[in-house]
Amino acid sequence: MFTIGDFARLGRVSVRMLRHYDALGLLRPARVDHVTGYRYYEAGQLSRLNRLIALKDLGLSLQQIGTILEEKVGPEELHGMLRLRRAELEARMAEDTARLARVEARLRMIETEGVMPVDIVIKSVPPVRLAELSGVAESYEPDKIGPVIQPLYDELFMRLHQAGLAVTGPAVAYYEQVPEGVLVHAGAPVNAEPGAVYDFEIVDLPEIEEAATIVHHGSMDDVDATGQRLAQWIEDNGYRSIGLAREVYHVYGHGDPATWVTELQEAVSRDR
Repeated sequence: MFTIGDFARLGRVSVRMLRHYDALGLLRPARVDHVTGYRYYEAGQLSRLNRLIALKDLGLSLQQIGTILEEKVGPEELHGMLRLRRAELEARMAEDTARLARVEARLRMIETEGVMPVDIVIKSVPPVRLAELSGVAESYEPDKIGPVIQPLYDELFMRLHQAGLAVTGPAVAYYEQVPEGVLVHAGAPVNAEPGAVYDFEIVDLPEIEEAATIVHHGSMDDVDATGQRLAQWIEDNGYRSIGLAREVYHVYGHGDPATWVTELQEAVSRDR
C-alpha cells in the first residue's frame, strides 16, 4: 500500500485533490487508519484515478464522472469520448479564430474611418447571363455567408462541367433579403441557350447604367470594410444606391486568400 503522498506522486495529482475525490466518493482510499486518520491506497487504484483524470480533462462534471466510473468505462469508450471532445475543441478553436478575425476586420474599419478612398470608379456594367445556384444564409456576416456560398460554387462548377458548359468570365454573386435571412446567388457567366433545361438556373442580370465600383484585395473576411468605404463615397459624392449590388470574383479560389481580387459593384443614381 501507498501513503496518500506517494499515491499522489504516482498519479501526478495533488494530495488535496485526492482528499476531495475521497469526500465526493469518487476515489476512496483502500484503507484508512482509524487511529491516525491516514489514508492508504493500492496500486490497482491508479487505474480508476487515470480514468477519473481523463474524464475530468475531457470537460465532464464530477457528477458525470462518478456515473461513468460506476459503469466501469473501458479504454475504447474513453478513446471514443476523447475523439468526440477533440472534435468539439477543434470546432471551438476554429470559431474563436474566426471571431478574432472579425474583430480585427472591424478594428480596421474603425482605423480607416474618415479616410477618403481614391480607387472608386463610376462605370456602366453590361448585362450578363449566369448559370447559378442559390442558398439561404442566416445573415450577411462573412462567417454566415462563407459556409453557404463556397459549397454552392463547388457544386455549380461540377454541374457546369457535367453539362459541358464553359465559364466565360469571372464568377458573380449577389444577394437578396428574404424572411429566412439572406438568399445567396452564386453565379458564373456562360453561353447557354435560352430555354435550355439544366440542373441549375440560367438568369440574365440586367445592365447597370451607373455603378460605383471598388476593387477589394484579399480575404472576403475583410470585404465589409471595403463595402463601407464604397457606401461612404456614394453618399459623400451626391449619389444614392438603387439596390443592385454584385460581387465579381476576378481572382478567387482555394489558394492564398491574400491573392484574391474582388470587385464590388453598386448600382447608383444621382441625387436630385
